[in-house]
Amino acid sequence: MSLLRLDTSILGPRSSTALLADLVEQEWRAATPDAPVVRRHLGESPLPPTAWAAAVATRFAPPDRHTPEQRDALALASALTDELIAADAVVVAAPLYNFGVSQHLKTWVDLVLTDPRMAPGGRKPLTGKPAVLVTARGGAYGPGTPRDGWDHAIGWMRRMFSDVWELRLDVVERELTLVGVDPALDRFTELAARTRIAAEERARAAGRNLALREGAFPG
Repeated sequence: MSLLRLDTSILGPRSSTALLADLVEQEWRAATPDAPVVRRHLGESPLPPTAWAAAVATRFAPPDRHTPEQRDALALASALTDELIAADAVVVAAPLYNFGVSQHLKTWVDLVLTDPRMAPGGRKPLTGKPAVLVTARGGAYGPGTPRDGWDHAIGWMRRMFSDVWELRLDVVERELTLVGVDPALDRFTELAARTRIAAEERARAAGRNLALREGAFPG
């Protein structure tokens, strides 16, 4: 059994999603102490921003006409897809940035989708694979808040991972992570503390469930 952990935060040790993903991984590790973990931190080592366009361009030219950049892009897409398919379980840590999905995560998904194994209409190699999506938001975006509906990342991520790739997705969400940083949010200090505790408990439970579900994955 193996775990693929994908981090996308640009905040390094200050990352709320990384801390939650650590809890998921710790619980998973407690149940599978000898299993390998493959790590890819897109926030620290971003993928080339031109790789997706280069990979897509190869569809319009025979292999012997591909440029070195295009061949490199195809090789990168293949390597990313290899990691994803080989893993028995997946953890994705992806914060909300500017009301949308991280550019690093979007580039990763776009590149993976250029691999023939992930082509629409074909066999879906990820069906049933257990996965945990950890996400965090600086403010509050739930029903009844002024910014209800402003989170344009979570819907896309759920659609991609659950509906398109058919992962068995568990989602851990935390809000109000900018309390203590943005003075305008100081009045939400107690709520932010409760939200953090709840998210941490949810992350631990997700890690335990991930190990249980991983054992049932037929791949």
